[in-house]
Amino acid sequence: MGIWDIAIFVISLMIMVVGMAGIIVPIIPSTPLIWVGAFIYALCTHFEKVTWIMLLLFALMAIFSVVLENLGNVYGAKKFGATRWGILGSLVGTGAGFFMGGPVGLILGPIVGTIIFEMIGGKGYQGALKSGLGNFVGFLGGSMLKLIIGLVMISLFVWKVFFG
Repeated sequence: MGIWDIAIFVISLMIMVVGMAGIIVPIIPSTPLIWVGAFIYALCTHFEKVTWIMLLLFALMAIFSVVLENLGNVYGAKKFGATRWGILGSLVGTGAGFFMGGPVGLILGPIVGTIIFEMIGGKGYQGALKSGLGNFVGFLGGSMLKLIIGLVMISLFVWKVFFG
Protein backbone atom coordinates (compact mmCIF):
# COMPACT_ATOMS: atom_id res chain seq x y z
CA MET A 1 0.00 0.00 0.00
CA GLY A 2 1.59 3.23 -1.18
CA ILE A 3 1.34 6.71 0.31
CA TRP A 4 -1.47 7.63 -2.11
CA ASP A 5 -3.53 4.61 -1.02
CA ILE A 6 -2.93 5.41 2.64
CA ALA A 7 -3.95 9.05 2.16
CA ILE A 8 -7.14 8.07 0.34
CA PHE A 9 -7.91 5.46 3.00
CA VAL A 10 -7.45 8.00 5.82
CA ILE A 11 -9.59 10.61 4.05
CA SER A 12 -12.31 8.03 3.37
CA LEU A 13 -12.21 6.80 6.95
CA MET A 14 -12.46 10.38 8.27
CA ILE A 15 -15.58 10.91 6.13
CA MET A 16 -17.01 7.70 7.56
CA VAL A 17 -16.30 8.81 11.13
CA VAL A 18 -18.17 12.05 10.43
CA GLY A 19 -20.99 9.86 9.12
CA MET A 20 -20.99 7.94 12.41
CA ALA A 21 -21.29 11.26 14.24
CA GLY A 22 -24.49 11.74 12.24
CA ILE A 23 -26.12 9.04 14.32
CA ILE A 24 -25.86 11.37 17.32
CA VAL A 25 -26.16 14.67 15.39
CA PRO A 26 -29.16 14.02 13.12
CA ILE A 27 -28.40 16.86 10.68
CA ILE A 28 -25.36 14.89 9.38
CA PRO A 29 -26.46 12.20 6.89
CA SER A 30 -24.73 9.30 8.78
CA THR A 31 -24.81 6.06 6.76
CA PRO A 32 -25.12 7.83 3.39
CA LEU A 33 -21.91 9.68 4.31
CA ILE A 34 -20.26 6.35 5.12
CA TRP A 35 -21.22 5.25 1.62
CA VAL A 36 -19.66 8.44 0.20
CA GLY A 37 -16.39 7.63 2.00
CA ALA A 38 -16.35 4.14 0.49
CA PHE A 39 -17.21 5.53 -2.95
CA ILE A 40 -14.37 8.05 -2.84
CA TYR A 41 -11.91 5.31 -1.91
CA ALA A 42 -13.24 3.01 -4.64
CA LEU A 43 -13.09 5.77 -7.25
CA CYS A 44 -9.55 6.84 -6.34
CA THR A 45 -8.27 3.26 -6.32
CA HIS A 46 -10.06 2.25 -9.53
CA PHE A 47 -12.45 -0.10 -7.71
CA GLU A 48 -9.66 -2.60 -7.05
CA LYS A 49 -10.65 -3.52 -3.50
CA VAL A 50 -13.96 -1.75 -3.00
CA THR A 51 -16.08 -2.91 -5.92
CA TRP A 52 -19.37 -1.76 -7.40
CA ILE A 53 -21.06 -4.72 -5.74
CA MET A 54 -19.79 -3.61 -2.34
CA LEU A 55 -20.91 -0.05 -3.04
CA LEU A 56 -24.35 -1.35 -4.00
CA LEU A 57 -24.50 -3.36 -0.77
CA PHE A 58 -23.48 -0.24 1.19
CA ALA A 59 -26.12 1.83 -0.61
CA LEU A 60 -28.81 -0.69 0.32
CA MET A 61 -27.60 -0.74 3.92
CA ALA A 62 -27.62 3.06 4.06
CA ILE A 63 -31.14 3.29 2.64
CA PHE A 64 -32.34 0.57 5.00
CA SER A 65 -30.84 2.33 8.03
CA VAL A 66 -32.42 5.68 7.14
CA VAL A 67 -35.82 4.06 6.63
CA LEU A 68 -35.46 2.15 9.92
CA GLU A 69 -34.55 5.28 11.82
CA ASN A 70 -37.53 7.20 10.48
CA LEU A 71 -39.94 4.33 11.04
CA GLY A 72 -38.56 3.87 14.55
CA ASN A 73 -40.12 7.13 15.74
CA VAL A 74 -43.52 6.22 14.31
CA TYR A 75 -43.36 2.62 15.53
CA GLY A 76 -42.35 3.68 19.03
CA ALA A 77 -45.12 6.23 19.22
CA LYS A 78 -47.69 3.67 18.00
CA LYS A 79 -46.49 1.10 20.53
CA PHE A 80 -47.00 3.65 23.30
CA GLY A 81 -50.54 4.41 22.14
CA ALA A 82 -50.18 7.27 19.66
CA THR A 83 -53.12 7.96 17.40
CA ARG A 84 -53.05 9.28 13.85
CA TRP A 85 -52.85 12.74 15.37
CA GLY A 86 -49.65 11.80 17.17
CA ILE A 87 -48.11 10.32 14.04
CA LEU A 88 -49.01 13.45 12.08
CA GLY A 89 -47.52 15.53 14.89
CA SER A 90 -44.32 13.51 14.73
CA LEU A 91 -43.98 14.23 11.01
CA VAL A 92 -44.78 17.92 11.43
CA GLY A 93 -42.39 18.10 14.39
CA THR A 94 -39.61 16.52 12.35
CA GLY A 95 -40.01 19.17 9.64
CA ALA A 96 -40.25 22.01 12.14
CA GLY A 97 -37.30 20.67 14.11
CA PHE A 98 -35.18 20.52 10.98
CA PHE A 99 -35.79 24.15 10.10
CA MET A 100 -35.89 25.61 13.59
CA GLY A 101 -33.54 23.77 15.84
CA GLY A 102 -30.85 21.92 13.91
CA PRO A 103 -29.74 18.65 15.52
CA VAL A 104 -31.55 19.24 18.82
CA GLY A 105 -34.68 20.22 16.90
CA LEU A 106 -34.56 16.98 14.95
CA ILE A 107 -34.62 15.03 18.19
CA LEU A 108 -37.09 17.17 20.15
CA GLY A 109 -39.31 18.25 17.22
CA PRO A 110 -40.97 14.87 16.65
CA ILE A 111 -41.48 14.36 20.39
CA VAL A 112 -43.03 17.78 20.95
CA GLY A 113 -45.04 17.47 17.74
CA THR A 114 -46.43 14.13 18.88
CA ILE A 115 -47.44 15.54 22.27
CA ILE A 116 -49.05 18.70 20.86
CA PHE A 117 -50.97 16.91 18.12
CA GLU A 118 -52.16 14.20 20.49
CA MET A 119 -53.58 16.92 22.74
CA ILE A 120 -55.18 18.64 19.74
CA GLY A 121 -56.71 15.27 18.84
CA GLY A 122 -58.34 15.07 22.26
CA LYS A 123 -55.90 13.04 24.33
CA GLY A 124 -55.12 14.17 27.82
CA TYR A 125 -51.69 15.37 28.85
CA GLN A 126 -50.68 12.00 30.35
CA GLY A 127 -51.62 10.04 27.23
CA ALA A 128 -49.98 12.60 24.95
CA LEU A 129 -46.81 12.50 27.03
CA LYS A 130 -46.79 8.70 26.83
CA SER A 131 -47.02 8.90 23.02
CA GLY A 132 -44.17 11.42 22.98
CA LEU A 133 -42.09 9.09 25.13
CA GLY A 134 -42.83 6.29 22.69
CA ASN A 135 -41.60 8.49 19.89
CA PHE A 136 -38.32 9.02 21.75
CA VAL A 137 -37.95 5.30 22.52
CA GLY A 138 -38.49 4.57 18.83
CA PHE A 139 -35.88 7.18 17.92
CA LEU A 140 -33.37 5.52 20.26
CA GLY A 141 -34.13 2.09 18.84
CA GLY A 142 -33.77 3.31 15.27
CA SER A 143 -30.53 5.09 16.18
CA MET A 144 -29.12 1.92 17.77
CA LEU A 145 -29.88 -0.07 14.63
CA LYS A 146 -28.33 2.68 12.54
CA LEU A 147 -25.22 2.57 14.75
CA ILE A 148 -24.90 -1.17 14.22
CA ILE A 149 -25.34 -0.83 10.46
CA GLY A 150 -22.77 2.00 10.34
CA LEU A 151 -20.24 -0.07 12.29
CA VAL A 152 -20.82 -3.04 10.01
CA MET A 153 -20.29 -0.85 6.94
CA ILE A 154 -17.04 0.60 8.27
CA SER A 155 -15.80 -2.81 9.42
CA LEU A 156 -16.50 -4.34 6.01
CA PHE A 157 -14.75 -1.42 4.34
CA VAL A 158 -11.60 -1.75 6.51
CA TRP A 159 -11.59 -5.53 6.10
CA LYS A 160 -11.94 -5.27 2.33
CA VAL A 161 -9.14 -2.68 2.05
CA PHE A 162 -6.65 -4.63 4.16
CA PHE A 163 -7.65 -8.28 3.72
CA GLY A 164 -9.96 -8.44 0.71
